[in-house]
Order: sequence, then C-alpha cells, then structure tokens
Amino acid sequence: MHLQHQHEEVLEKIRLFAHQLHEDVNQTYDKVYPYGYHLDKVADAVRKYGHDVCAEDADMLPLFFGAYFHDSIEDARLSYNDVTKIARTFMDEQQAYKAAEIVYALTNDKGRTRAERAGEKYYQGIRETPYAPFCKLADRLANITHSFQALNDDNRHMKAVYHDELPHFLDSLRVSTADIRFLLPQAMIEEIHSLVGEE
Repeated sequence: MHLQHQHEEVLEKIRLFAHQLHEDVNQTYDKVYPYGYHLDKVADAVRKYGHDVCAEDADMLPLFFGAYFHDSIEDARLSYNDVTKIARTFMDEQQAYKAAEIVYALTNDKGRTRAERAGEKYYQGIRETPYAPFCKLADRLANITHSFQALNDDNRHMKAVYHDELPHFLDSLRVSTADIRFLLPQAMIEEIHSLVGEE
C-alpha cells in the first residue's frame, strides 16, 4: 500500500503542525535538536514499515498522525479532545477517531519512575488499540537509532536501558490476533535487534 500524492500534501501539513506544537512548548530532543527531529524519525519508520500493518489505504493518515502527535498529550499540553479536533482538520471523522486513539494509547501514565509511567496498564491500552503497537515500535526504533549513534552520557545510558528492556518491551506489545492492525513487522523487529546487537 502506497501513499498517493494527495496524502503527501496532507502529511506535510500534519508534520508542520506537530513540529510547531512542540516548538511552542520549547521541547527539544536530546537537549540539542528541535523535537520535530524525533517526530520525523518516527514517521520515517511508519513510511518504511506502515504498509505491513495497514488494513486499508485510508488508515495511513491516522497512522502518520499517530507518529507525529504521539507525544502531544504527554509533552505538549494537549487533551484527548484537542487531539481529536486537530485530527479532524486533516481527515474525516472515522480517521480522526483512529488517530486520536493511537495518540491516547501512546500517552504515558502518571508515575514517578519510568516503570510506573509505562506499566502493565499502559501496555494493555496499547495492545487494545489498533495500530498503537506498531506506532510504539516506530517510536522505540527512532529512539534506539538515535541513542546507538550518538555519544553523550545520556545516550550511552539509554542504549543500555533499551538493550535491557527489549525482550519485555516486545512481549508487552505483542497481540495474539490475525488482525493486521496489531502486527509488529518482523523486518522492523530485526532492524531493532541489529541495532542493539542481539540476534
């Protein structure tokens, strides 16, 4: 399944909106890059592997919206209703609902630690939401790719964290269903394994 030219124009508008949203709250990535740098990397993973999980062409817009807005509730001070309203400016009502559900599912729970913010309830919500497991995997691929290429202390720390978390992380995303919308593409998993140095 490939994006048509008309989708590309909408995707650029979604991308620019998401970039501006995070710039407005002065959010950066790795304390150096505009946060849009990370959002673009997540969208790159969707572009590379999204055709493996899309049930229909119309779902590509919600999938990309999920990539660009996955941190908007958590980090850019939006509510679920805000996300839905924004999504409606780019797609129809059904697509907007799917998009908002992906974003909501990927929003961390309240918690003092990493484990509390991404506990079993969090992953259950992801597993119950079409396309959310894939979008979460795209987010992790983007983070791992950056951490394993960069050289500062934070990156070295996160490299170890991502390595140690990987088996539990993948198990937490897997859904036993024939529904393609919950698929974790094997080629995508293999790319992550190659980055963390595991077979």
